[in-house]
Amino acid sequence: MLAQTTTHATLLARVAAGQDPIAWREFCDRYEELIRGFAHRRGVTGADADDLTQDVLLSLTKAMPGFAYDPAKGKFRSYLKTTVIRAIAARFRQKSHATPLDPLEASSRVDGALAETSDDEAAWESQWRQYHLRQAMKSVRPRFSDQDWEAFEAYATQGKGAATVARDLGLTLDQVYKATSRLLKSLGAQIALQVEDEG
Repeated sequence: MLAQTTTHATLLARVAAGQDPIAWREFCDRYEELIRGFAHRRGVTGADADDLTQDVLLSLTKAMPGFAYDPAKGKFRSYLKTTVIRAIAARFRQKSHATPLDPLEASSRVDGALAETSDDEAAWESQWRQYHLRQAMKSVRPRFSDQDWEAFEAYATQGKGAATVARDLGLTLDQVYKATSRLLKSLGAQIALQVEDEG
């Protein structure tokens, strides 16, 4: 996994300029899991979800060269969401009609069952929040000890009792609470930076 060394706008500019495989890999690292997760929420699973993710990324490789990101015209996340929804619609159409469709060229006029809904918006927002959490965790990971992470994951994410976590890891209750608090504060600050950078 590549470290994120560029801002969101800079990364999009590097990808749009083309001929930068490092920028493209970082772009894929940032968005692949988000695309796949949303596809799962829409009922595309297994190999189909992998294929759909590749379809979207392939379509973006065609669309991104020359892409000019202008936050005043809208957020990239909205553009990406629309692209993924169209790819899902194209995949369903392809399966039912055996007609190959490029996700970026698929009509926005899709069957009612495939059209964008408020549920899609909620699902996309949920995936986007999870995406930011994953990115923040990667970013802050090196700042904390393995023991801090173990305490945080056991207590904050797995829901184990603080006393159990302290006993299992040979820590005091205070150490578990402090590690969790520091990590949550760091993650919150990192997510805020990511959201601000995103525009």
